[in-house]
Amino acid sequence: MTSNAGILVVAAQRELRRALFDTFDRDGHFVVHSARDATHAGILLEGRPPLALIVIVFEGDGREGMAGIDVLRGVPACVGAPILAVLDDAAVLKPNVLPAGIADWLYASQIEHELLSRWQRVHRMGARQDSSGDGLATSTSGDYRFAFEEVDSEWLIVDPVRGQLVEYSPAVARNSGLGDHELRGRPLKDVLAFKEATIEQVIAEGSRQWHAGRRRSSRGADAGEASARAIQHAGRDAVALMFRSDRASARAEVALGLLARMFGAGSGDEGITEAARLLFEEMGLDYVAVWSARPDEGGAPVQLVQYWRGDEQLWPGPHLQSSLRLVLSGQAMLHQADAGRLAPMDPLLAQLGLAGFAGWPLQDERRTVLGALLVGTRQPLPALDIVQPVLRCAASRFAHAIELRHTREQGRAEGLLDALTGLPNRLLFNDRLDTVIREANRTGECFALLFVDLDRFKTVNDTLGHAVGDQVLLTTTQRLRGSVRASDTVARYAGDEFVVILRHIVKNEDVLRIAEKIVQVMGAPLRIDDGTELQVTASIGVSFFPDDAPDADTLLKHADEAMYAAKSLGRNNYQIFEGSAEQSQQQNLALKSGLRHAEHKGELRVFYQPQVDAVTEDIVGMEALVRWEHPELGFIGPGFFIPLAEETGLIVSIGEWVLRAACRHAQEWERRFGLGLRLGVNLSAVQLMQPNLLEVVSAALDESGLEANLLEMEITESISIKAAPNLVENLQGLHRLGVRIAIDDFGTGAASLDYLRKLPADRIKIDQSFVKNIGVDPDDEAIVRATIEMAHRLKRGVVAEGVETEQHMEFLRANACDELQGFLFCRPLPQPVFEKLLLERQRLLAGISDTAA
Repeated sequence: MTSNAGILVVAAQRELRRALFDTFDRDGHFVVHSARDATHAGILLEGRPPLALIVIVFEGDGREGMAGIDVLRGVPACVGAPILAVLDDAAVLKPNVLPAGIADWLYASQIEHELLSRWQRVHRMGARQDSSGDGLATSTSGDYRFAFEEVDSEWLIVDPVRGQLVEYSPAVARNSGLGDHELRGRPLKDVLAFKEATIEQVIAEGSRQWHAGRRRSSRGADAGEASARAIQHAGRDAVALMFRSDRASARAEVALGLLARMFGAGSGDEGITEAARLLFEEMGLDYVAVWSARPDEGGAPVQLVQYWRGDEQLWPGPHLQSSLRLVLSGQAMLHQADAGRLAPMDPLLAQLGLAGFAGWPLQDERRTVLGALLVGTRQPLPALDIVQPVLRCAASRFAHAIELRHTREQGRAEGLLDALTGLPNRLLFNDRLDTVIREANRTGECFALLFVDLDRFKTVNDTLGHAVGDQVLLTTTQRLRGSVRASDTVARYAGDEFVVILRHIVKNEDVLRIAEKIVQVMGAPLRIDDGTELQVTASIGVSFFPDDAPDADTLLKHADEAMYAAKSLGRNNYQIFEGSAEQSQQQNLALKSGLRHAEHKGELRVFYQPQVDAVTEDIVGMEALVRWEHPELGFIGPGFFIPLAEETGLIVSIGEWVLRAACRHAQEWERRFGLGLRLGVNLSAVQLMQPNLLEVVSAALDESGLEANLLEMEITESISIKAAPNLVENLQGLHRLGVRIAIDDFGTGAASLDYLRKLPADRIKIDQSFVKNIGVDPDDEAIVRATIEMAHRLKRGVVAEGVETEQHMEFLRANACDELQGFLFCRPLPQPVFEKLLLERQRLLAGISDTAA
């Protein structure tokens, strides 16, 4: 296998494509081609050298996967490449009916932990499906020891004639607790039994089928599943059986599932109890205890939960348990098999007779010890590469729960609100930031994070006292809240540090306006109780998602770095995080390269956001919004990639693709629902200067069958009439076709009146930067009010964008705005979901009609 040998991944589901691609890519030795289906693969592989491997996902009944294999066999690059099958966990297809030519297979849930080892095995052994189709993968080398290369795999080598166990992997002894005399030479049926199959059937079906069964252990039996394969052992035919225990201590993927259930066990004492029970049962432990402690407050630690697999005990007090005291001091303990040597110093270990023992301190993010997690087993602890990560994650889960428990006991809004300011504290803020990132990854939203730090606040505290310091913090809270929208988040991060999340960012300039506003309002003098005036300024750091970072920790780190940059420049200002020029250039080059292929790879998506009548709130239109579903980065918002598309000239082809797709969808909805919905599609400055724009729009209407008066082309007000020489002519030509024209982002340009006077516009869209300040900034409210009045005098309709609160809606209604668009009503939705929205509307109206009748 050479480093440039290609691997083809074929999967209809993006999540599976991504999992397969990432697993191979992390290994670092492959050129990985990722395709949605066999036809797409054929296009990608044209002119490519022979592949080293084909990985194809089978879903449902497997028909598409089988048809895909037939297509791939006709592609030159695929000839002779072994095929590895991945069965979607929900697939109806059974492994024993996979088509001939499959070298090996696995389930989708095993990708992360077994994909590379299966591929290496296929490559090493030259595995191929034999011509009889019986499913046995045989070794051309005659060497069976490949079975023991996977450290945590349980392999049993069986003499098929005598039915005896002749060899086994170390993992069998470790996980079962059985000695050599209990394994070697024993009849297989004494060690491994199957629920619904005989051993002969398992051997006959080979490695293509997993069978539920139980493997004997020192505590009785462990449930799991096993498969078989034919090998050569000492020159004779033999069978290797692989057993996968369902215990989390034996299999990494089961351990991950355990952690997911532990973190989903809920909050409060019930959640701690349930999480501890899951750890106890699924890790096969004999002892689990979770302790809570407050070293800073003194007093004895309190045991929250305990499980013991044995007789009732008279437990030694916490002050006698030296291991517990050591863990509560912040030191972790891990004894895989020699915990007995601690027995003379710890009566608990002596009393329970534990061989394996571990203790993990439960710490918050400041490394303060909140408690201890203790676990033990009579046998040695299982594989440390599984046990250690599980215990570390479990300790984090219990620490989080205890931190919440402590703050709830203090009565501060269940520990989520800061006691002085009433703002979300760091705990709640971190949770909200994670939630916002998850939503943004799903919707393609961009948002900004502001790190606000008061300048020289320590001097105020030291010279004027903490009471004055508290007044400053309360005033800061009021000023920050008054500078942002209701949908944004303001939190007290620590001391004099505040953080702000600004949601739904369309243009970065909007964020900078808010940052500048905060700097100004913070600089205003404040009067304390004794009549003295103080001036406390702030330094602000700004980072953007996803431009600056894809995760919460890095986003905070970058905002923090930008804040210190603001302080270094004299304080009382804001700074935007700036990565290295080289890093930014490399990122842009990579994204531009990906964007060039996004359209033909099917990575572009059209989302739709409804526009509603301001009075009835019924849907009257929709705006088409393009999203890029990058194969590695997920959804990328238009605010990030549209400038790249304009810079490279790709905006013309992307804009045409969006127009055609949106017209096709709109016509289908018109055919089904007959609502006469207006479709808004954006035109960039580059598109407006294209001499063939009218032909492109006319062709999209003809191909889709959509009526021209249902299409509305949106142009941004920032486009200069002088800079776009074809602008007026093209718009007049569109009007002659019957297409409507809307001016987008109205109010942000410098020539609003000139636009309304010269351009054949039917409607204007008030920019959301003004709408979001309704109820916050009287100046912006005046602009909105004047814009609506001016547009109506010129007989233009008005749509307000960015409507997010009831206050926004009531103000716009009171000022006779015609239509509304924003998150208060609906987020941008992918085409299938938007169609469900229209279907639900139809059903609702039908139900109302039936009731009236």
